[in-house]
Amino acid sequence: MTGTDTQSETLARPTRLGSARLRSIATAVPRHILSQEDVLKAAAAIFAPKFADFSRLMPVYQNAQIDTRHSCVPLDWFMSPRDLRERNDCYIENAMSLLTDAATRAIAAAGLTKDEIDGIVSVSTSGIATPSLDALVMERMGLRPDLQRLPIFGLGCAGGVIGLARTAQLSRSEPGQNFLFLVVELCSLNFLHSDLSKSNIVAAALFADGAAAAVICTPRDDADDDIGTGMVIRASGEHTWPHSLDIMGWDVGSDGFKVVFSRDIPSLARTELRPIVDRFLGRNGLTRSDIDSFVCHPGGAKVLDALEDALELEPGTLSISRDILRRYGNMSAATIMFVLEETLRRQTPDLAVLTTFGPGFTSALLLLERVA
Repeated sequence: MTGTDTQSETLARPTRLGSARLRSIATAVPRHILSQEDVLKAAAAIFAPKFADFSRLMPVYQNAQIDTRHSCVPLDWFMSPRDLRERNDCYIENAMSLLTDAATRAIAAAGLTKDEIDGIVSVSTSGIATPSLDALVMERMGLRPDLQRLPIFGLGCAGGVIGLARTAQLSRSEPGQNFLFLVVELCSLNFLHSDLSKSNIVAAALFADGAAAAVICTPRDDADDDIGTGMVIRASGEHTWPHSLDIMGWDVGSDGFKVVFSRDIPSLARTELRPIVDRFLGRNGLTRSDIDSFVCHPGGAKVLDALEDALELEPGTLSISRDILRRYGNMSAATIMFVLEETLRRQTPDLAVLTTFGPGFTSALLLLERVA
């Protein structure tokens, strides 16, 4: 495939002044923990009587390299059919709860009060809310009524990276203001009891629920020395392949969102990501050898293998992404925030690149740099 790149910005090395700073990150998960072993048993009870070849798909659960996942509903909830209304009501209530938790902790970690938040960017693709989630969270948290709001829908797994990029752009346009980035995906609610497609059966082996929040600001002047995590968002970029709309997305039916994703995603990552990353870095005066940490969305074990091949990394290099996948599963757009939080907890890299894929079909990239 060939396509066009859209580079959102190309900046010189960041200084304290004029750089969008990542001040804090906080993550949240619902209370129900599902073991992969129990999920496989439940999937067998649902699918085996109706899907003759289910036994051939069982290794997908066993080889997913996932031990546990979090869900906003208990496992027995999935044993009965649910309509779209029930799913979406559950989505709204749980999304607000998780986002409120993550946002409260992110604001506190940034050393701010809720009245010091000036805008919100919210990202989610696993449910529908109008008024949007940012408005609902504002009401629940009692945030200022004059906040700027930007809800984003439809980015799927790419939403974490693209959402951070859009928040940074807003921050640079409003120096001195604090922007709250929110992302939540409740993927488990979109399991369809009646869908016997391989995509639905495989999705049940991978996807989970989670949320995250981050505070981003651009200092008004160089007197502000609080740099939070010590990282600034230096640049972002996207690459969308033409004629690729059927690779990933939703097929909306009367009972809910039917997952669409191609088995060719690992192959696409392995063969086509490297030149995209190299062009992105080249526009910022860098090469892959300059990058200390690749922070990759763990779409699945095979995707991580493909990413290590594509980026010419030693096998096992993406150990943090694999660890997050093992402990939490694939939480779509929220997952990259878990990987980033864990990366920064262990050691702040000088240069890091975030990568993910999403519907479009799009590769999203973000360059973070440590400020000394």
